[in-house]
Amino acid sequence: MKRNTIFILLMLGFSSIVFANDFSLPALTLSPGAKGGQTVSVNMQILIFMTLLSLLPGILMAMTAFTRIIIVLSILRQAIGMGQTPTNQILIGIALFMTFFVMSPVFNKINDTALQPYLADKLTFEAAIDKAKDPMKSFMLNQTRKNDLNLFERLSGGTYKASDDAPISVIIPAYITSELKTAFQIGFILFLPFIIIDLVVASVLMAMGMMMLSPLIISLPFKIMLFVLVDGWTLVLGSLASSFASG
Repeated sequence: MKRNTIFILLMLGFSSIVFANDFSLPALTLSPGAKGGQTVSVNMQILIFMTLLSLLPGILMAMTAFTRIIIVLSILRQAIGMGQTPTNQILIGIALFMTFFVMSPVFNKINDTALQPYLADKLTFEAAIDKAKDPMKSFMLNQTRKNDLNLFERLSGGTYKASDDAPISVIIPAYITSELKTAFQIGFILFLPFIIIDLVVASVLMAMGMMMLSPLIISLPFKIMLFVLVDGWTLVLGSLASSFASG
């Protein structure tokens, strides 16, 4: 009954808006600009800006270094054997700030070539968007494997003479696929020393006849000690940052 009442009230409110005499949508227009261009109205710009805000989490995960970093950190936590330490919030925070560090040259270039000229009325809205796409495309292409890019080019049915000619709709899935491969490769390398410790501890316990004692309980302190002694966080985060620089 309560759900039906809420539904009726919502329908009445919607009807009152639709059938009101003074109902009108704000103008979302494209007006002619200088040199044959078009100028987007303020209302349209606000609409586009709000749409981009809603897509921001997806853009962050799909077009930046966030995917590789968060996967590697999650695999590292699993390899050490601590299911909830560091917590998910801490890992996401580390991944976010590492992403900002890695992507800062790209963001600075977007700011210099697209955002600031647009705010100074030197570029139209469409031109600013085109300028902003170029640094992101260059970053993703530098990290994308050629075979992954060729795969999605074939699936899209297009042929391109150079990688830069590929549209953003082809580059993004190819970039995500390459990032997943790279993240799992790094995770495999991180797993190896911790697996060796688990095997050694399990063999020693079996040789001593302590088969009822879980090897994970004994190996966990040794894995934590090894990780601290080799300054593991510095090595992992530094390697992640350098992996993008060498891409």
